[in-house]
Amino acid sequence: MALLSQSFNINDLPTPSDDFAPLPDGWYTASINSAEIRDTKDKTGQYIAIRYDILGPTHQGRVVFGNVNIKNKSTQAEEIGRQALGSIMRAIGLARVDDTDQLIGGSLQIKLAIRTQEGYEPTNDVRGYKAIEGGSLPQAKEFAPTSQASDKAAPPWQKR
Repeated sequence: MALLSQSFNINDLPTPSDDFAPLPDGWYTASINSAEIRDTKDKTGQYIAIRYDILGPTHQGRVVFGNVNIKNKSTQAEEIGRQALGSIMRAIGLARVDDTDQLIGGSLQIKLAIRTQEGYEPTNDVRGYKAIEGGSLPQAKEFAPTSQASDKAAPPWQKR
């Protein structure tokens, strides 16, 4: 048995919304809250599991999850996944990604669709990505390589 450090009264605790219904089909502004690499069920591939926090125009605060294949025994699944990763990178302004942490904090628009499957509750699928409308298109950011540039690349007046 473990004693709690305080007493809890049911009347003082928040009531959950229990609203796990999928969001209506359409475009939503979202922020990438987490992105991590996971193995596929059969352990032969990998995907990036992404959590999107909805910012608007409606359903602010809701969360949607999406997966992007980056390595798969199906060349078609891998190609689709890599196209999706490219769309995400263009939408958030990244020219290169070496670590999934680089995706975190990126804001973009995602297109949601409701997927129904026999025996399961309806859920959302992320079906499209684009830069946020009304804003300027983000400039692709290139991350500096970790190795030092050679002296030949520096102008003569910088050499010492």
